[in-house]
Amino acid sequence: MSKSLKKIVEESREKNQPEVDMCDRGISNMLDVPGLFTLSHITQLVLSHNKLTTVPANIADLRNIEVLNFFNNQIEELPTQISSLQKLKHLNLGMNRLNTLPRGFGSLPALEVLDLTYNNLNENSLPGNFFYLTTLRALYLSDNDFEILPPDIGKLTKLQILSLRDNDLISLPKEIGELTQLKELHIQGNRLTVLPPELVFMVDTCRRILNLQRRTMTSQRRSAVSLWQPRTNKSLTSASVFMSFTLLLHVPIIFLCISCYS
Repeated sequence: MSKSLKKIVEESREKNQPEVDMCDRGISNMLDVPGLFTLSHITQLVLSHNKLTTVPANIADLRNIEVLNFFNNQIEELPTQISSLQKLKHLNLGMNRLNTLPRGFGSLPALEVLDLTYNNLNENSLPGNFFYLTTLRALYLSDNDFEILPPDIGKLTKLQILSLRDNDLISLPKEIGELTQLKELHIQGNRLTVLPPELVFMVDTCRRILNLQRRTMTSQRRSAVSLWQPRTNKSLTSASVFMSFTLLLHVPIIFLCISCYS
Protein backbone atom coordinates (compact mmCIF):
# COMPACT_ATOMS: atom_id res chain seq x y z
CA MET A 1 0.00 0.00 0.00
CA SER A 2 1.44 3.38 -1.00
CA LYS A 3 2.27 5.99 1.59
CA SER A 4 -0.04 8.94 2.07
CA LEU A 5 1.20 12.31 0.84
CA LYS A 6 1.23 13.54 4.42
CA LYS A 7 3.42 10.60 5.45
CA ILE A 8 5.87 11.30 2.62
CA VAL A 9 6.23 14.91 3.76
CA GLU A 10 6.64 13.92 7.41
CA GLU A 11 9.33 11.35 6.65
CA SER A 12 11.25 13.80 4.52
CA ARG A 13 11.20 16.36 7.32
CA GLU A 14 12.04 13.94 10.13
CA LYS A 15 14.80 12.09 8.27
CA ASN A 16 16.02 15.15 6.39
CA GLN A 17 15.55 13.29 3.11
CA PRO A 18 16.59 15.46 0.14
CA GLU A 19 14.40 13.75 -2.46
CA VAL A 20 10.60 13.68 -2.51
CA ASP A 21 8.78 11.52 -5.05
CA MET A 22 5.04 12.08 -5.55
CA CYS A 23 4.78 10.66 -9.04
CA ASP A 24 1.34 9.53 -10.25
CA ARG A 25 -0.61 10.35 -7.09
CA GLY A 26 -3.59 12.13 -8.66
CA ILE A 27 -2.52 15.52 -7.28
CA SER A 28 -4.43 18.43 -8.82
CA ASN A 29 -3.15 21.20 -6.53
CA MET A 30 0.22 21.35 -4.80
CA LEU A 31 -1.37 23.36 -1.99
CA ASP A 32 -3.41 20.28 -1.10
CA VAL A 33 -0.26 18.42 -0.08
CA PRO A 34 0.07 19.09 3.67
CA GLY A 35 3.37 20.74 4.60
CA LEU A 36 4.94 20.40 1.15
CA PHE A 37 6.23 23.96 1.06
CA THR A 38 7.77 23.68 4.51
CA LEU A 39 10.38 21.27 3.09
CA SER A 40 12.93 23.96 2.40
CA HIS A 41 15.75 21.41 2.70
CA ILE A 42 14.79 19.21 -0.27
CA THR A 43 16.85 19.24 -3.46
CA GLN A 44 14.59 17.12 -5.68
CA LEU A 45 10.81 17.06 -6.13
CA VAL A 46 9.08 14.71 -8.56
CA LEU A 47 5.44 15.47 -9.37
CA SER A 48 5.26 13.85 -12.79
CA HIS A 49 2.11 12.11 -14.07
CA ASN A 50 -0.33 14.06 -11.91
CA LYS A 51 -3.19 16.47 -12.68
CA LEU A 52 -1.63 19.83 -11.88
CA THR A 53 -2.91 22.85 -13.82
CA THR A 54 -0.82 25.51 -12.09
CA VAL A 55 2.29 25.85 -9.95
CA PRO A 56 1.68 28.07 -6.90
CA ALA A 57 3.86 31.04 -5.97
CA ASN A 58 4.87 29.06 -2.88
CA ILE A 59 7.31 27.16 -5.06
CA ALA A 60 9.78 29.88 -4.10
CA ASP A 61 9.82 28.44 -0.55
CA LEU A 62 11.76 25.42 -1.82
CA ARG A 63 14.90 27.50 -1.91
CA ASN A 64 17.34 24.55 -2.06
CA ILE A 65 15.61 22.72 -4.89
CA GLU A 66 17.88 21.53 -7.70
CA VAL A 67 15.56 19.21 -9.64
CA LEU A 68 11.87 19.82 -10.39
CA ASN A 69 9.96 17.26 -12.44
CA PHE A 70 6.46 18.25 -13.61
CA PHE A 71 6.41 15.94 -16.63
CA ASN A 72 2.94 14.92 -17.88
CA ASN A 73 0.57 17.22 -16.05
CA GLN A 74 -1.89 19.84 -17.33
CA ILE A 75 0.04 22.95 -16.32
CA GLU A 76 -1.08 26.05 -18.23
CA GLU A 77 0.97 28.70 -16.47
CA LEU A 78 3.93 29.20 -14.17
CA PRO A 79 4.35 31.83 -11.45
CA THR A 80 7.01 34.51 -11.82
CA GLN A 81 8.32 33.31 -8.46
CA ILE A 82 9.83 30.24 -10.10
CA SER A 83 12.69 32.45 -11.25
CA SER A 84 13.76 32.88 -7.61
CA LEU A 85 14.98 29.28 -7.39
CA GLN A 86 18.66 30.12 -7.47
CA LYS A 87 19.87 26.50 -7.16
CA LEU A 88 17.57 24.93 -9.73
CA LYS A 89 19.56 22.85 -12.24
CA HIS A 90 17.02 20.57 -13.92
CA LEU A 91 13.47 21.64 -14.78
CA ASN A 92 11.17 19.20 -16.56
CA LEU A 93 7.92 20.72 -17.85
CA GLY A 94 7.46 18.30 -20.72
CA MET A 95 3.96 17.25 -21.79
CA ASN A 96 1.95 20.09 -20.30
CA ARG A 97 -0.22 22.90 -21.71
CA LEU A 98 2.06 25.90 -21.49
CA ASN A 99 1.56 28.59 -24.12
CA THR A 100 3.78 31.17 -22.47
CA LEU A 101 6.58 31.44 -19.93
CA PRO A 102 6.51 33.99 -17.10
CA ARG A 103 8.36 37.27 -17.10
CA GLY A 104 11.82 36.86 -15.61
CA PHE A 105 12.03 33.16 -16.45
CA GLY A 106 15.58 33.68 -17.68
CA SER A 107 16.76 34.61 -14.18
CA LEU A 108 17.64 31.06 -13.17
CA PRO A 109 21.42 31.26 -12.71
CA ALA A 110 22.12 27.53 -12.28
CA LEU A 111 19.73 25.95 -14.79
CA GLU A 112 21.45 23.30 -16.93
CA VAL A 113 18.64 21.14 -18.33
CA LEU A 114 15.28 22.54 -19.45
CA ASP A 115 12.62 20.28 -20.95
CA LEU A 116 9.65 22.06 -22.53
CA THR A 117 8.73 19.23 -24.91
CA TYR A 118 5.05 18.69 -25.84
CA ASN A 119 3.61 22.10 -24.97
CA ASN A 120 1.96 24.91 -26.97
CA LEU A 121 4.91 27.27 -27.12
CA ASN A 122 6.13 29.39 -30.01
CA GLU A 123 8.66 32.15 -30.60
CA ASN A 124 6.29 34.69 -29.01
CA SER A 125 5.96 32.64 -25.83
CA LEU A 126 9.48 33.30 -24.61
CA PRO A 127 10.12 36.20 -22.22
CA GLY A 128 12.69 38.81 -23.14
CA ASN A 129 15.35 37.38 -20.85
CA PHE A 130 14.89 33.72 -21.83
CA PHE A 131 18.25 33.63 -23.58
CA TYR A 132 19.97 34.83 -20.41
CA LEU A 133 19.93 31.16 -19.39
CA THR A 134 23.57 30.88 -20.37
CA THR A 135 24.25 27.90 -18.09
CA LEU A 136 21.98 25.63 -20.15
CA ARG A 137 23.57 22.43 -21.44
CA ALA A 138 20.40 20.83 -22.79
CA LEU A 139 17.28 22.53 -24.16
CA TYR A 140 14.30 20.49 -25.34
CA LEU A 141 11.71 22.44 -27.36
CA SER A 142 10.37 19.58 -29.46
CA ASP A 143 6.68 19.14 -30.27
CA ASN A 144 5.72 22.79 -29.92
CA ASP A 145 4.63 25.44 -32.44
CA PHE A 146 7.85 27.29 -33.28
CA GLU A 147 8.06 28.68 -36.82
CA ILE A 148 11.15 30.74 -36.10
CA LEU A 149 14.05 30.16 -33.74
CA PRO A 150 15.10 33.56 -32.33
CA PRO A 151 18.64 34.67 -33.25
CA ASP A 152 19.40 35.03 -29.54
CA ILE A 153 19.75 31.24 -29.44
CA GLY A 154 23.40 32.00 -30.17
CA LYS A 155 23.80 33.34 -26.62
CA LEU A 156 23.37 29.86 -25.14
CA THR A 157 26.98 29.00 -25.83
CA LYS A 158 27.16 26.08 -23.38
CA LEU A 159 24.43 24.08 -25.11
CA GLN A 160 25.37 20.48 -25.87
CA ILE A 161 21.89 19.28 -26.85
CA LEU A 162 19.25 21.28 -28.70
CA SER A 163 16.05 19.43 -29.61
CA LEU A 164 13.68 21.20 -32.01
CA ARG A 165 12.00 18.25 -33.69
CA ASP A 166 8.33 18.31 -34.70
CA ASN A 167 7.76 22.06 -34.75
CA ASP A 168 6.86 24.26 -37.73
CA LEU A 169 10.33 25.68 -38.32
CA ILE A 170 10.91 27.04 -41.81
CA SER A 171 14.51 28.11 -41.24
CA LEU A 172 17.32 28.18 -38.70
CA PRO A 173 19.16 31.39 -37.77
CA LYS A 174 22.80 31.78 -38.70
CA GLU A 175 23.51 32.40 -35.00
CA ILE A 176 23.18 28.66 -34.45
CA GLY A 177 26.77 28.55 -35.64
CA GLU A 178 27.79 30.20 -32.36
CA LEU A 179 26.84 27.07 -30.41
CA THR A 180 30.30 25.59 -30.67
CA GLN A 181 29.80 23.05 -27.86
CA LEU A 182 26.72 21.51 -29.47
CA LYS A 183 26.85 17.71 -29.75
CA GLU A 184 23.26 16.95 -30.75
CA LEU A 185 20.87 19.00 -32.88
CA HIS A 186 17.44 17.44 -33.46
CA ILE A 187 15.51 19.16 -36.25
CA GLN A 188 13.50 16.40 -37.94
CA GLY A 189 9.77 16.87 -38.46
CA ASN A 190 9.90 20.55 -39.42
CA ARG A 191 9.32 22.51 -42.66
CA LEU A 192 12.97 23.28 -43.26
CA THR A 193 14.04 23.72 -46.87
CA VAL A 194 17.45 25.26 -46.19
CA LEU A 195 20.27 24.50 -43.79
CA PRO A 196 22.42 27.50 -42.84
CA PRO A 197 26.08 27.29 -43.86
CA GLU A 198 26.94 28.20 -40.27
CA LEU A 199 26.27 24.59 -39.29
CA VAL A 200 29.73 23.92 -40.71
CA PHE A 201 31.07 24.63 -37.22
CA MET A 202 30.04 21.08 -36.35
CA VAL A 203 32.65 19.66 -38.68
CA ASP A 204 36.18 19.37 -37.33
CA THR A 205 38.39 17.76 -39.95
CA CYS A 206 39.53 14.21 -39.07
CA ARG A 207 38.03 14.40 -35.58
CA ARG A 208 34.33 15.03 -36.01
CA ILE A 209 31.71 13.61 -38.32
CA LEU A 210 28.42 15.27 -39.11
CA ASN A 211 25.72 12.63 -38.87
CA LEU A 212 22.64 13.34 -40.99
CA GLN A 213 20.04 10.70 -40.26
CA ARG A 214 17.97 9.91 -43.33
CA ARG A 215 14.98 8.48 -41.54
CA THR A 216 12.43 10.60 -39.74
CA MET A 217 11.91 9.70 -36.11
CA THR A 218 8.35 8.86 -35.11
CA SER A 219 6.79 11.41 -32.78
CA GLN A 220 5.93 9.56 -29.59
CA ARG A 221 5.00 10.78 -26.17
CA ARG A 222 7.84 9.37 -24.18
CA SER A 223 8.86 9.48 -20.55
CA ALA A 224 11.34 12.26 -19.85
CA VAL A 225 13.45 10.17 -17.51
CA SER A 226 16.10 9.74 -20.21
CA LEU A 227 16.29 13.49 -20.74
CA TRP A 228 17.82 14.39 -17.40
CA GLN A 229 21.41 14.11 -18.59
CA PRO A 230 22.85 14.78 -22.05
CA ARG A 231 23.57 11.51 -23.81
CA THR A 232 27.14 10.66 -24.66
CA ASN A 233 28.54 8.27 -27.23
CA LYS A 234 31.93 6.98 -26.17
CA SER A 235 32.54 5.19 -29.46
CA LEU A 236 32.03 8.25 -31.65
CA THR A 237 33.15 11.71 -30.60
CA SER A 238 30.98 13.56 -33.09
CA ALA A 239 28.47 16.31 -33.34
CA SER A 240 25.19 14.98 -34.68
CA VAL A 241 22.31 16.47 -36.62
CA PHE A 242 19.16 14.35 -36.52
CA MET A 243 16.78 15.22 -39.34
CA SER A 244 14.95 14.09 -42.43
CA PHE A 245 16.00 15.06 -45.95
CA THR A 246 12.40 14.87 -47.20
CA LEU A 247 11.78 18.60 -47.65
CA LEU A 248 15.31 19.92 -48.00
CA LEU A 249 15.84 21.80 -51.23
CA HIS A 250 19.29 23.18 -50.45
CA VAL A 251 22.07 21.72 -48.36
CA PRO A 252 25.32 23.70 -47.93
CA ILE A 253 27.95 22.18 -50.20
CA ILE A 254 30.23 21.31 -47.28
CA PHE A 255 27.68 18.68 -46.20
CA LEU A 256 27.98 16.84 -49.51
CA CYS A 257 31.54 15.78 -48.66
CA ILE A 258 30.61 14.21 -45.35
CA SER A 259 29.82 10.57 -44.70
CA CYS A 260 26.17 10.04 -43.80
CA TYR A 261 25.07 7.56 -41.18
CA SER A 262 21.52 6.21 -41.14
